[in-house]
Amino acid sequence: MNGVIGEILPSAVGIAISPIPIIAAILMLLSPRAKGTSVGFLLGWVAGIVVALVVFTLLSSIIPASDPSAAKPIAGWIKIVLGVLLLLLAVQEWRKRPHVGQEPPLPGWMKGIDSMNAGQGFGLGFLLSAVNPKNLLLAVAGGLAIGSATLAIGQTVIVCAIFVVIAASTVLVPVIAYLIASKQMAAPLERLRVWLVQHNAAIMATVLLVIGVVLIGKGIANF
Repeated sequence: MNGVIGEILPSAVGIAISPIPIIAAILMLLSPRAKGTSVGFLLGWVAGIVVALVVFTLLSSIIPASDPSAAKPIAGWIKIVLGVLLLLLAVQEWRKRPHVGQEPPLPGWMKGIDSMNAGQGFGLGFLLSAVNPKNLLLAVAGGLAIGSATLAIGQTVIVCAIFVVIAASTVLVPVIAYLIASKQMAAPLERLRVWLVQHNAAIMATVLLVIGVVLIGKGIANF
C-alpha cells in the first residue's frame, strides 16, 4: 500500500495546486455570500474528485490482474499516453502566460461569483474537479495507480481517501480558516489571489510538465 500512496502523490498534489479552483474559492470567500457559497464549492470540489477517482479506479480493473506480464505493458502505455497529454497541456499553459505588465486573462464565469448561491457553488466546484481536462487526466493517473495495484478493499478505500484529502486540501484549508477567523483571513486571501492570478499559467505549466515526465518515466519502467 505504501508504494501506491507514493505513486498517487504527484497526481494528488497536481490537483491540489491547480490555481483556478483556489482563486475561485478565494473569490467566493471575499463575496457577499461567502460562507454558503464557499462551503457549497468545497463540497462540490470534493465530490468531483471522489467521483472521478472512483470511476477511473474501477475502470482500471479491466487491466488483466491475473497475468502480471500482460498487465504491465498495458499500464505502461496508458501512463505514457497520459504523460504526453500532460506535456501538451503544459506547453499550452506556458504559451498562455502573461507578459510582464500584462493583465492575465481569467475565465468569464469568475465575474459572476458574487451572485452565486451555495447550490451554484457546488455545481462549479464539481465541474472544476470532475470535468476539467487537467484535473481529469490527473485523476486518471491516480485511479490507474490505485486500481491496478490489486489492493484489498480496505486498503483501496484508505488510499483513495488520502488522495482526496491531499487533492482537496488547498480549497479545504482556506475555507475552514475563513469560517474560523474571517476578519483576519480577508487580507492574506486577497494577496494570495493576486499572486495566483498573476502566476496561474506558469504554475500550472510547471506542475503538468513535472507530472507528465514522471508518468512517462513510470510508463517506460513498466516494459
